[in-house]
Amino acid sequence: MSQFGELYADYYDLLYKDKNYQQEADYVDRLVRKFHPGATTLLDLGCGTGRHAELFCTKGYTVHGIDISEGMLKVAAQRALQYERGLSFSHSDVKTLQLGQRFDVITALFHVTSYQTLPADLHAMFQSVHRHLNEGGLFIFDFWYGSAVLTDLPVVRVKRLESDAVKVTRLAEPEFFPTRNVVTVHYDIFIEDKTQQHIVTMKESHPMRYFFDPELDLICDAHGFETLDSYSWLTESAPDFSSWNALRVVRK
Repeated sequence: MSQFGELYADYYDLLYKDKNYQQEADYVDRLVRKFHPGATTLLDLGCGTGRHAELFCTKGYTVHGIDISEGMLKVAAQRALQYERGLSFSHSDVKTLQLGQRFDVITALFHVTSYQTLPADLHAMFQSVHRHLNEGGLFIFDFWYGSAVLTDLPVVRVKRLESDAVKVTRLAEPEFFPTRNVVTVHYDIFIEDKTQQHIVTMKESHPMRYFFDPELDLICDAHGFETLDSYSWLTESAPDFSSWNALRVVRK
């Protein structure tokens, strides 16, 4: 099954119910206010089911989210119905995006950048961001930080979650491709419908690229972005060998 298939989207929020979206949205908002206090419009790349986008909207931004998964967007669209304006979503790929408008801030959270495993894909994404960002606007993106990935290597993990209706078990097995700076995470997902006593099984493979600072410096410079700062995720400290998830703030 391809990345983020429709059935996966149905259970995505359950799988990540322990993810603190509010804390993450607060964190990104603080960075925006620090580096671009006048920002009012925001584009969220790879918005998934729209939880970050909705929280940004409640903070006063006019937000548009895009995602490649139709299943994810069906869930996101239900969130947008709660708002008369200020929150919208559409289907697109971050590499080929053509919205015909520009934004003050563009975010790519939950490792959207790390999903661009090929050099051509990474360049295409940065071109899309530059095309849709106002002059002086911010691009804020998180990614797998190479120094930490190679210090604390990925291992097999099992995650179990349960709601009133379903029970989910997810097995994650990493496969390394060191010459490409890529880890492919293979997922086996077992979803038990507790009312029907029926089990659905799924397979997902997610290739993830890890990055080092010099290569991000090069890609930012090549596409006309000035790096303002980089952090260990949810902090304002520089990333280090323990920072699997890092974040960079750049300006057009």
